[in-house]
Amino acid sequence: LRCHNSSWGVIASSFNCTMIRNRGKSKSNAVPRMTKTILSVVAVTSLGAGVAFARVADRGRVVKARNEASTTAKRMNHRSIDRRRAATKAELALEGPKYRGRNRHNAAREAKLRKLEAEASEHRKRNNVDYTPSQDANGKRMGDPSLLSREEVSHLALRSDSSGKRELSSQLTGCCYTYQSYSSSTLGSLYGKDLTTGDTPSHDSGDEDCTTDGLSFIGVSFSVNTAHGNPYTYQLNDQFPMENIIDRDYNYVMSMDEDGWLVGGGYKAFDYSGKMPYIDSSHTELLRVGNMNPAYGGTSISQVYNAMASLSFAPLSIYPEYVKGGGGGGDGSGSVPSSDVTLIVSVVETYSDDSYSDYEKFLNDLFNAFDAVGGGSCMDDHDTDPHVSMSRGVKFKSSTHEYNYFYTVNLEVAVWQSIYPKGVVIGSDSSAAFPPGSRTSAQYVGYGNLYFFYDRANITKAWAANRDMSSSEEYYSTLLANSDSDSLASMYSAVTTIGFDWQTKSGSGDDDQEDYEHNPYNWKATMAIHDMTDGWDLPPNCYMEGETFLGIPLAANSDSKLQSTSSFQNQFDFDSLCDFNYTYIVDFGTNHGWLVGEHLDNAVGSIVDKDTAHIPLFYLGTTNPNMGGMSLSNMIKVAKTIDFGTLYIKPAFVFADDNGHLKLQFEADSNSALGYLYNNLCSLLGISWNYNNPSNDYGYYTSCAMHAAGDQATYGCGPDNSGTGGFCPQMTIAYSAKFGSEDQAAAYMSMANNYVDYWRSLYPSGVAVGTNNFCSEGGCLGLFLNRMDVYQVFKPGSAGSWVEFNGGTFSPTASPAPTYQGGCDDPRNKHLDKCFRMQNKRKASVVAWDSLGTIGQLSILLVAFMATTLTVSIFLSRARRRKRKGESYVGFFLRDLQRTKKKKKKLRKRRKGGNDLEEDMLGDDRFGGDDDAYNPGPKPRAGRSSRSKSGSRSTRSKSRKSRDRSASRKRGSSRSRKDNDGDDDKSRRSKSKSRARSRQRSRSNSSRRNRDDGGNNSGRSSRRERSSSRSRRQLV
Repeated sequence: LRCHNSSWGVIASSFNCTMIRNRGKSKSNAVPRMTKTILSVVAVTSLGAGVAFARVADRGRVVKARNEASTTAKRMNHRSIDRRRAATKAELALEGPKYRGRNRHNAAREAKLRKLEAEASEHRKRNNVDYTPSQDANGKRMGDPSLLSREEVSHLALRSDSSGKRELSSQLTGCCYTYQSYSSSTLGSLYGKDLTTGDTPSHDSGDEDCTTDGLSFIGVSFSVNTAHGNPYTYQLNDQFPMENIIDRDYNYVMSMDEDGWLVGGGYKAFDYSGKMPYIDSSHTELLRVGNMNPAYGGTSISQVYNAMASLSFAPLSIYPEYVKGGGGGGDGSGSVPSSDVTLIVSVVETYSDDSYSDYEKFLNDLFNAFDAVGGGSCMDDHDTDPHVSMSRGVKFKSSTHEYNYFYTVNLEVAVWQSIYPKGVVIGSDSSAAFPPGSRTSAQYVGYGNLYFFYDRANITKAWAANRDMSSSEEYYSTLLANSDSDSLASMYSAVTTIGFDWQTKSGSGDDDQEDYEHNPYNWKATMAIHDMTDGWDLPPNCYMEGETFLGIPLAANSDSKLQSTSSFQNQFDFDSLCDFNYTYIVDFGTNHGWLVGEHLDNAVGSIVDKDTAHIPLFYLGTTNPNMGGMSLSNMIKVAKTIDFGTLYIKPAFVFADDNGHLKLQFEADSNSALGYLYNNLCSLLGISWNYNNPSNDYGYYTSCAMHAAGDQATYGCGPDNSGTGGFCPQMTIAYSAKFGSEDQAAAYMSMANNYVDYWRSLYPSGVAVGTNNFCSEGGCLGLFLNRMDVYQVFKPGSAGSWVEFNGGTFSPTASPAPTYQGGCDDPRNKHLDKCFRMQNKRKASVVAWDSLGTIGQLSILLVAFMATTLTVSIFLSRARRRKRKGESYVGFFLRDLQRTKKKKKKLRKRRKGGNDLEEDMLGDDRFGGDDDAYNPGPKPRAGRSSRSKSGSRSTRSKSRKSRDRSASRKRGSSRSRKDNDGDDDKSRRSKSKSRARSRQRSRSNSSRRNRDDGGNNSGRSSRRERSSSRSRRQLV
């Protein structure tokens, strides 16, 4: 038997080793030990039989309970054990990203082999080639490369892998290798898009000199500041409570476009619906100024201001008529129709002395004033029909809900008509500063003002009426503001019926309109690719729309002067895709212009927004849990559990979709990290659909996501996908862009796709976008409240890093989620913002250093470097002159340091005494201070003395004679100095010290080294000097 490590080897090893140990001993001692060994073998055998059928322990619960941020977890989940050895298959974690991807490369290789085999098989079928290959003399196959075996195909695949190219199609952090060499035009054909067409305006202005339409206008504002609206909204209207004619609670309305309600106070940044956080922009136009660029037939701002300054007008009274719905929409496949909701108003006609009304005179004066300043040809030649646009793309839950909504709001209008039977002058007893965000002091608003709207969200200037209101006008204009709650209740209770034909006027009672009802089970996964200028068709159990989504932020600093933009990437300059000069585009179908950053001085008067470029990936819907949605904190919790790879993206082509929106398509690579992330988001947060249910560790779900739980990236758009799902990475450039002609549309597409081809050549395998301050490694994911506001950032690999966006610095691991008991001591609270800041608090020195900036840091480093080099130069210069022979620089530094300390100590002692007679007359320069031990001077340097050992004695004898003569001269001179100056002790001591330091420098000066320092003590000093010279002769 031999000792080994097999399963039964333990028993055999125990017996064998016992026999070896008992060898050479007496049999009497060996027998009892052998008996014990046999008994132990039987016991182990029985124990082995008992555990033979036991199962291996399940480590899944251990891995789940492991803190993923710990060092141990990182080591166990890391593919490399150390620098020299990779982890074996048995050493990999039981679960996690490394476990899931352990066979990823083998799977990719198998996929490539299958592809090569399929191509070889197709080649054989096409050429009718027999599969039996010919063989050479050694029995190896030869001939047609399509007749290769699986092993030979594998060999060719491995050779192709070693060509140096990045095979990113099989890596979770890469993308877009399959169509690497394809141009944008070719990819457009593969995606089924026409890259040569675009929408053109249905009509023009009728004036050839007006090449670009515009949206700027003169009008009356109905803006109100409400508790549920945007806090920065102006209060310019105390007469009409516009919040009473909107459905903010979604009792009737199912969805709207991304702007939501344009009246009633605007939206907060954290509204459940996720609408754009604009201020209230309700208004009625009186004159459409249009384009603001004179070069394109427009009117400049200065011309507008001069024209209005020359105009004199009386306060205008406004009368509310009714609320109506208009337009129609829907795709005809179960989608409910969409329409615009509008409040119709009119200007009250008053007459003075002739047949023309005061309002007609005002319009005549208005046009004459603009003609006098040279107004452009794009200005309207007639006044517009007064109305207030309330919302666009509205979809009601059913025709019944639509009917009930219009009845409710028109009953409110009927109340207004009863309160203001002859109209009312619009205004407010408040203050405001124009434009929004202006640093000028707020001014009194007043009543009867006219405003210039550069765009619907920006009032830049106001003009007051030429007179005060009459007593009657003042009474009605301040009636609601001065009424208490009981008075208001009585006003509303007095009106129970609608005194006008609201059904016909509103359009809800038309005979041609068919009854409809939203069927949530007609929802399709392709609805995730949504037109943001229209309302959503909501899935089952969702009762409120929402614009919250997960996507890739692509915004960069723009030229906007009213808004600031955070830079999320510097790899693409999307301004190249914008026609800011309006060479090709003449108009937009909405109030929004270029979504990648509109300029303040844009010609068409589009809303001046900051850059909102992004790629929406997964729409989460409303953040209101009571309406079927999911709270914001729960969204963040679930998103943090996804360990996704770096998100690579690659532009494909620019095109105009079926709605006329300009979009930049990115390659929809389902095998990339972006596709992998989409699959996980659907399985974690998608809605239950087709017997597929979502599942996540927290159990938090939403019914308002626009993606199914069973949806995958392979079902999305693109030539390699089926086109039945919601995965289609696109960036919207502009809504409803209108080209001057089909030729101009084709020219723009050619220009834009030339830039795309350049980006494709620059990033052949895609790029992970980011900046130095935001996601420096690239490839981050953002949580958007809407397309304007990025709320949270997630870094690849579940990592955390400080990022800067929205004017502040944040961490991707911050969360407003509820805390567990124990505060930051509980590991479950480590992701909270408070705990993260405590555990990752930056040192004060680091903060101070960063506050200096690049120039300050370089200045400090430069000064420190100069001071260091200067110090080293001074030390080396001093060391060369004073270090002893054979002494190192370090030794000299230490000795010089000790000598400096002693000198400082002596100097302090001398400063304490004030009497010169108490000072040491001999000096301590030759005594170390410790037991009067003699401290010899340093040895002379090499090369300073020409004396040799043979001549040293004669030199010393000569030196003694010269010292005797110098001593006598010293005594004589000392007496004369003592008679003349009695207080020259300090000067004599300094001369003595200088003579002592020069003893080794020159032979001629050696005679002066034995002079004494006192006149009366010259003899004793001479003897002491002679004795010291003998000592020196012995020590040298």
